[in-house]
Amino acid sequence: MTQEIAVPAAAELETARAHIESRRMHAISSAVRYFLLAGVGLVMLYPLIWLIGASFKTNSEIFTNPGFIPQEPTIDGYIQGWKTSTPYTFATFFWNTFLIILPKTIGTAISCAAVAYGFARFEFPGKKILFATLIATLLLPNVVTRIPQYLLFRDLGWLDTFLPLWVPSAFAGDAFFVFMLIQFLRAIPRDMEEAARVDGANTLQTLIYIVVPMLAPALISVCLFQFMWTMNDFLGPLIYLSSVDKYPISLALKLSIDTTEAFQWNRILAMSVLALMPALVVFFLAQKYFIEGISTGGVKG
Repeated sequence: MTQEIAVPAAAELETARAHIESRRMHAISSAVRYFLLAGVGLVMLYPLIWLIGASFKTNSEIFTNPGFIPQEPTIDGYIQGWKTSTPYTFATFFWNTFLIILPKTIGTAISCAAVAYGFARFEFPGKKILFATLIATLLLPNVVTRIPQYLLFRDLGWLDTFLPLWVPSAFAGDAFFVFMLIQFLRAIPRDMEEAARVDGANTLQTLIYIVVPMLAPALISVCLFQFMWTMNDFLGPLIYLSSVDKYPISLALKLSIDTTEAFQWNRILAMSVLALMPALVVFFLAQKYFIEGISTGGVKG
């Protein structure tokens, strides 16, 4: 009887030991994984961390102190950099950037949603040809269209205005976003749209009240992409804008670099930090919807 009791007890003890060993190995594996991820993340974020730290250094300390922690922190780079070397402060350039981003982002969301809805839900003559043309523009480098676009906008009298930066987006000129929304729409069943039509809704009402709410995650992703790309756009404003009072942040940073004399790097780095902040804030605020829009369109599409 004693032996019969000892055998199950030994088996339970062995099972417990195996369970403890398994949990220990899992904990070690998780620790190693998180350590590697933290190391890779630190390597990727270090340039940004160094940029923020160097913006609080003096110009001389930037070249003598390679670390990211300033020995004598100062905000002189932000104060002097904000003033710029032009009659305008960086507030003007931030406002110009806002005037470019807001209409461009709204125009992109509206036009791309309408075009994507047409391609995804309707049959019409030449649809396959038009869709193939749309996809072909994704493979066409932007540099190929720069000269024809410049000549077109010049003949229209739009140079040195924001119109060349607004109008193409208002007419679904960004084929990537149209394709992205089409893939998202293909993953959405048509039941609610058909029910709305039975209740008497027309095509526009169905798009606004039924499709757009379901497209919200994808539309947020589109707006986020457009926001960040426009913030970082340098070549477009450089080509079409010639007046300093219309420059966005990307061109204003270039004005801070004077090739004729030694310039203050701490001012440039400070303004670079300020230029990065809007994109970082918008991204983290919309991160949840951004990931949902990308993953839903990618998995179900």
